[in-house]
Amino acid sequence: MRDYDRIAKKITAVLFLSQSLSSAGFIAAFTVNALVGVDLTGQTAMAGVPGALYVLGQAGGAMVWGFSFERIGRRWGLALGQIIGVLGSIIAIAAVVERSFLFFLAGLVMVGMARSAVDLGRFIAAEVHLPEKRGRAISKVVLGSTVGAIVGPLLVGPMGQLALLAGLPELAGPYGVGFVVLVLAAILILSGLKPEPRDIGRELSALNKESAPVQETRPLSDIVRQPGVIVAMVTMVFAQMVMMVPMSITSVHMKMHEHSLSGVSFVISAHALGMYAFSLVSGRMTDRWGRLPVIILGSSVMIISCLIAAPSVNLVPLVIALFLLGLGWNFAYVAGSTLLADQLSPKERAKTQGFNDLLLNLASAASQVGSGVIYAVGGFGLMSTASAIMAIVPLSAIFWWRVVRK
Repeated sequence: MRDYDRIAKKITAVLFLSQSLSSAGFIAAFTVNALVGVDLTGQTAMAGVPGALYVLGQAGGAMVWGFSFERIGRRWGLALGQIIGVLGSIIAIAAVVERSFLFFLAGLVMVGMARSAVDLGRFIAAEVHLPEKRGRAISKVVLGSTVGAIVGPLLVGPMGQLALLAGLPELAGPYGVGFVVLVLAAILILSGLKPEPRDIGRELSALNKESAPVQETRPLSDIVRQPGVIVAMVTMVFAQMVMMVPMSITSVHMKMHEHSLSGVSFVISAHALGMYAFSLVSGRMTDRWGRLPVIILGSSVMIISCLIAAPSVNLVPLVIALFLLGLGWNFAYVAGSTLLADQLSPKERAKTQGFNDLLLNLASAASQVGSGVIYAVGGFGLMSTASAIMAIVPLSAIFWWRVVRK
């Protein structure tokens, strides 16, 4: 008989390490995406477009991976995602050099597809664990992004200088980070993600029938009408929107107030630290307190952070606001992901989780395009206030579910 506990720890460790590597590349690029958009077009209102196309790549990729993971397995699916990200990074670098906005967007779509594969890794960790350990399993994978969150933005300045020394534009440098780390992540996944997590999840569910609410495979249309699934998806979708709107424009906002690129990187690092560094705490809270209390806490912290950010132009309040924004997102994201995993049987997982991330990223893409326009028209304060209002929606969804269950 397999030692499922040992296998689960090994799979989670590989997912943690690959998440650490790939997130460094994703976050380094995200730090300058808006700046590249403005630089290549000369229009401030276009600042949110690169982020939106990146997220559209995530959205499309999420659904592709959601169905293909079930057929080709988690291991090959994740590795293929990293390879697509490597190609996207190369295209982005060439586009910045040749000053082609359209090719730059094409590269970001491919990098976004890679990110969607990586993001689904949290559910892979969940499926090889029993329900009472799922929150911590998801949080450990999300924690892997802490390394990338800290290192990625800090590499922006040095990689920009390295690009200049090589005779390339400074803004091409950060995309070189993605090229290197995604190659390493693909190698790690192919060599270390064994045995196949999909098969382990099915075996574990068969041995512990209470770990899934149903054993038959329901149509996706039936699954998404389940109240618990609705609350989980609404939580993650709106948490992502609330987080992405200020984050995507902060670099432009700071540049407008004459902050250095290093200052921008520091704020984004603080934000990313809040997003990932406390994942073990949020995972443990999710398993001990329950999914809904942690979602409520996350939404509340995001509301506070947006209200702090609204009037801020100086470095310190922006650091505090963006750190809290990331922390609130982490609570809602981990608890929401765990709640969704609880609602699904083994063969429902990949397609439903892919559909969830499709919705999440489509909403995020729309919010980023809107954020650039709102910022150009009404400024950072109006944009942050709108985000605070959106953070109320998960709280309303929980209230609705409690009413429905009575």
